[in-house]
Amino acid sequence: MNKEKIVGILGGMGPAATIDLMARILRHTPTVNEQEHIRCVVDNNPKIPSRIAAILEGSGKSPAPELVSMAQGLERWGVNFLAIPCNTAHYYYTKIANAVKIPVLNMIDLTVDEFVRRFPDTPKVGVLGSTAVVKTGLYARKFQKFGVMVVDLPPDIQEQLLGLIKAVKAGVDDSPIRSAFYKICEHIRNAGAEVAIIGCTELSVINGNLPVSTIDAAEILAREIVATAKHRTAPMT
Repeated sequence: MNKEKIVGILGGMGPAATIDLMARILRHTPTVNEQEHIRCVVDNNPKIPSRIAAILEGSGKSPAPELVSMAQGLERWGVNFLAIPCNTAHYYYTKIANAVKIPVLNMIDLTVDEFVRRFPDTPKVGVLGSTAVVKTGLYARKFQKFGVMVVDLPPDIQEQLLGLIKAVKAGVDDSPIRSAFYKICEHIRNAGAEVAIIGCTELSVINGNLPVSTIDAAEILAREIVATAKHRTAPMT
């Protein structure tokens, strides 16, 4: 029997999103006792420099060295594979993956693959993520390979969405935040997106009862973490 694998998580981007991922991992792990849960080593590091400041504004310190250091530290600790519960941080995915000898799950690839599997005849998709995710085309480039067009929010609505993301990072999760997110989802639906990607793990924290079908990147990542640790194929939804 294969020994269960240990996952290392590059967390803290932000802390609520990391906690949310851990809860999802628990929910997706089939158990009859606590020993059947998977072993996770989490570096919950909210001191990582802002990805948005570095990528969009060009004024911030690059988070790449810190992300690489975290990955290497987790590898030295003895984890068998890594996960990064931050969509924007996948801008640095190649640098992180090249710095270690263990596999690094790619949340964006996994999410796009899930969309293509579940919605093979859907020509348009909305991406609800940070402005950095949108402007760097982290999802758009992947979807382009499958002939799927990404529907963007108008700049003013995208700015509102970024404000919600920052609020969740600061620990806010209340009815006004969720109501505002619902209205933004109406915008993406009215723009022609039949399905929306929850492409920011802060938005995963406030995801629920939305007016558009969604694929949540954090949910896909959690399922894949459990499947990889247990040497199984992630369950289909």
